[in-house]
Amino acid sequence: MTNFISVQLKKASEVDLAKPLCKFIQQSYPGAEAQAEHCRAAEELSRLRKSALGRPLDKHESALETLLRDTMISCVQLNQSFHSLKIRSLGYEKTCVLFNCGALASQIAAEQNLDNDEGLKAAAKHYQFASGAFQHIKDTVLSALNREPTVDISPDTVGTLSLIMLAQAQEVFFLKATRDKMKDGIIAKLANQAADYYGDAYKQCQYKDTLPKEVFPVLAAKHCIMQANAEYHQSILAKQQKKFGEEIGRLQHAADLVKTVASRYDEYINVKDLADKINRALAAAKKDNDFIYHDRVPDLKDLESIGKASLVKSTPVVVPLSQKFTDLFEKMVPLQVQQSVSVYNQRKADLVNRSIAQMREATNLANGVLASLNLPAAIEDVSGDTVPQSILNKSKSVIEQGGIQTVDQLIKDLPELLQRNKEILDESLRLLDEEEATDNDLRTKFKERWQRTPSNELYKPLRAEGANYHNILSKAMQADGQVKERYQTHRDTIALLCKPEAELNAAIPSANPAKTLQGNEVVNVLRTLLASLDEVKKEREQLENDLKSVNFDMTSKFLTALAQDGAINEEAISVTELDRIYGSYTQKVQESLKKQEELLKNIQNAHQDFSKMKQSNNESNLREEVLKNLAVANDNFVELVANLKEGTKFYNELTEILLKFQNKCSDIIFARKTERDELLKDLQQSIAREPSAPSIPLPTYQTTPAAGSKPAASPAPTPAPRTMVGTKPQPPARPPPPVISAASSSSSALAPSGTAAAPGAAPAPTAGASAPAASTAPSQAQGPPYPTYPGYPGYCQMPMPMGYNPYMYGQYNLPYAPSPVYQTPGQPPYPPPQQPGYPFPQQPYYQQ
Repeated sequence: MTNFISVQLKKASEVDLAKPLCKFIQQSYPGAEAQAEHCRAAEELSRLRKSALGRPLDKHESALETLLRDTMISCVQLNQSFHSLKIRSLGYEKTCVLFNCGALASQIAAEQNLDNDEGLKAAAKHYQFASGAFQHIKDTVLSALNREPTVDISPDTVGTLSLIMLAQAQEVFFLKATRDKMKDGIIAKLANQAADYYGDAYKQCQYKDTLPKEVFPVLAAKHCIMQANAEYHQSILAKQQKKFGEEIGRLQHAADLVKTVASRYDEYINVKDLADKINRALAAAKKDNDFIYHDRVPDLKDLESIGKASLVKSTPVVVPLSQKFTDLFEKMVPLQVQQSVSVYNQRKADLVNRSIAQMREATNLANGVLASLNLPAAIEDVSGDTVPQSILNKSKSVIEQGGIQTVDQLIKDLPELLQRNKEILDESLRLLDEEEATDNDLRTKFKERWQRTPSNELYKPLRAEGANYHNILSKAMQADGQVKERYQTHRDTIALLCKPEAELNAAIPSANPAKTLQGNEVVNVLRTLLASLDEVKKEREQLENDLKSVNFDMTSKFLTALAQDGAINEEAISVTELDRIYGSYTQKVQESLKKQEELLKNIQNAHQDFSKMKQSNNESNLREEVLKNLAVANDNFVELVANLKEGTKFYNELTEILLKFQNKCSDIIFARKTERDELLKDLQQSIAREPSAPSIPLPTYQTTPAAGSKPAASPAPTPAPRTMVGTKPQPPARPPPPVISAASSSSSALAPSGTAAAPGAAPAPTAGASAPAASTAPSQAQGPPYPTYPGYPGYCQMPMPMGYNPYMYGQYNLPYAPSPVYQTPGQPPYPPPQQPGYPFPQQPYYQQ
């Protein structure tokens, strides 16, 4: 009886998704490991797309599952991950794949066997899914593409397709209700609702050319057929209620509807069986009414409307649609969230670094105060002839860390690391300078013809970035100098700390024992205060570790904000969370600083009492000074090693940043060279098409034939004379040149009149000779040759600038190009690196 409408798939072309996505990932997402993982996911997505769309799809549920699992959801997730990525093709890709999902679902539904329950259920499910897919496209296509969509995925088209799929799902439920022999009143309502859906779909598309022409008559026929079915089953209900006149009226209306379909749309839908069933029922109803009931047949307008019952709805698109889906980009978040997380991490790093810096500064202050008071060595050195235990502990620690050799090696490495970074930066700026000089030369040569953005304007951001790096290197050099100066000041004392205990003891002056201080109350107070200060330092170390170990992922917070508000107020969210997470730690830091301040004050007061009680002599003072210097040397060693390691790490990380900067310079210079070559080519073609130089009028003596001569067979063209107003009278024509002998004519001697013989001019006849033949007579008087115009020289006569090799630097993570194969022709070789490559973790600053 009926045909179902299915939608054709959009043709898919082969697209390389991996290449542009990997490029964007490498530019936007930090961390080499994360970049590699995201790039692998992009390559897998591209492979799955090719696998799903690169072959014809079977009209089977497994093909739809493949399309959903391999392509659709990955595209949805990819679009969410690259939330602020301005790639229109992603939105278009997602829309097209979703369209194909709906189209394939409609084809699968149309292939079902509707004579059994399984086929009916599958058809209804797939029609509702197709309706939901097309409805989702209608709601999102304009925002997804940010431009006018093509006709097949326009809101009008997919909106109509969604309604058609919903109508067909409703019709399937009508068929199932009929098959299950449900009550006629329910069947009538189901059919009436299907008729409404078909009618609405027909109204939406009858005046538009967005769907194939054969769809319109099918929709019109389906509207009539479903309405006829509704009237037929309602007539059965009327007969059961003994409303025989209503039964006949409804059957008559149903017969008219079927007759309309048979007369207008018989080419598309065959309704013979339905028509026969309705006509038989109508004939029997009329016969019974005429002979038995004699019930009045009401007019069509007087019949009560049949109710409606909808058992279908569009299946919403909810990620994931497939049970077997594996999110390739599970660890990737939208770029806006990524940027917010990055800013939050910087805020967190600033807060943590500030708290740690406060504690370290306080610790250094405490160590400095104790060293100046020679504590705790002063209260330990009661014998006056042994090395205090605190000094032995410091000596052991320095030796375990490599001692003076460690500092010497770290200082030796710094200039090489600095020089490497300076060379990379200088080379990057040199490339910009060379290209800018070439651009200025060509602009001077071609003037207004050279129409492109000047290099000096285009390179302003790069030069500002380069100046910033230069400033960073200058500050780093100053910091290096300060570290070296500090090292030279304390080198000898640090070297002394590295000596064995016997040599160390021999280098420390001895003093008389101060046994009277043993067990003194002042000494006990100092020991207690120093123990409390040591406890504060240990607590501070633990607090520093706690601050570093706090790890709270803000991704979910920012994702929630983005989903709820469509935007992220990063500052407000970050400040609130940082205060919640780190508030207790910052409070402990302040308490630690305050406690240390009180302890140092008490230690200084107690030490004054201790100094008064201690015997004062030169040996004791000298010994105390040496012990004090050894304690200071230990503190300086610890700081020097930390600063030098930070400096080494800083230079290694700066190398990676500068190589990226060099890559940016190389890329833009390569693009400028390509643009320059194209512009030069256009200019050369334009110059070649320009007209030749204008003709130059000849003097009179070159245009007037000599006496007795005849014009040559092919005289040179004479330019048109210029019109001169009020000119002076011209002198008479120049007489012919004197006779020149054959011997003299072959030389380059001057004529008697002082005029040089014209090169290539025929010699004049001698006095007694007969007149030359007409064919040998000169065409005009002999004089200077007719000038030839060389034409516009053009840029083609200039040497072309040497080509720039875009792969010279920065490619494949090579910091330099020592091999000649990476050098630009004519460029001196770049000095090779002094060390192999370095690991390049990110370090924001050089901590002095």
